[in-house]
Order: sequence, then C-alpha cells, then structure tokens
Amino acid sequence: MRRAVCPGSFDPVTNGHLDIIGRASRLFDEVIVGVLVNQAKSGLFTVEERIDMLREVTASYDNVRVESFRGLLVDFCRAQQASVLIKGLRAVSDFDYELQMAQMNIGLAGVETLFMPTNPLYSFLSSSLVKDVAKWGGDISAHVPDVVGEALRARLTPD
Repeated sequence: MRRAVCPGSFDPVTNGHLDIIGRASRLFDEVIVGVLVNQAKSGLFTVEERIDMLREVTASYDNVRVESFRGLLVDFCRAQQASVLIKGLRAVSDFDYELQMAQMNIGLAGVETLFMPTNPLYSFLSSSLVKDVAKWGGDISAHVPDVVGEALRARLTPD
C-alpha cells in the first residue's frame, strides 16, 4: 500500500491545505493528515478542534484519515508505516526551509518528501493570514471551508 503523511498544525485548515490533501489523495492509496501537537505553542484552536474540523472537511475522501502526533515527524511516519511526506510549497522561501527538513528526514529515517506546488489560487494563503483577516472582520469565505469560517467567527468575535 502506498501511504503518505501530510503534516501540519492546521490552525486552522485552509483551502490551500485541502487542495494539497485532495491532490495527494489521488496519488496515494492512503493519506494520513498528521496534526502536530506542539506544547510550546498555544494555537487558536485545540488539537481536538482542529482534528474535528479536518475530519469534517476531508470526509469526502475515502482514503484520507486524520491523526495527531507529537515528537519527531519521522517517528509518526514509522508508526503509520508511511514512507512519504507531502509538503505544499507556496514560494521559494518555503522551499529553503522545507528542503532542510526533507534532507534531515531522509537521513534520520529514509522518509522521502514530495513537494507539491500550491495551486496559484492559494499561493499567498496561510493560516496566520486567515486568522488575522478574520480577527478584523474581513471576508475569509473564499479561503477556508464554511465550517472553519464559522468556527473562526465564533472564536474571534467579541461577546
């Protein structure tokens, strides 16, 4: 079975993330979306909330599942019996960082990294930017699934 991991913090998941996940699901028998548990950072959404949103927005893909992980990504890949990582690249600046990570991952555990160029519609999109726009009441409907937009409004709108 050809199995790949698509890792990230997904705080929150964007249409750019979903584009990469969907494209990866056509290339692999199974795609595991790995939600990083980073105790050093407090996200806008809890890991459980991010997993719930991801499961909802990827439900139409029969070969995608969502799991959380902590620690080294290569250890998660080993536990999932996945030998490939999928990483979306928006710009050259992403490549500089991701190439270093890819070289470390192959050196540590023989895990290959497949870089997928982001759809130009999403080349500027990041979770941080979406959160910032939503915080100030901007329209993010074209950038996130409806369930994510609703969750952002609920979380960021003052009572």
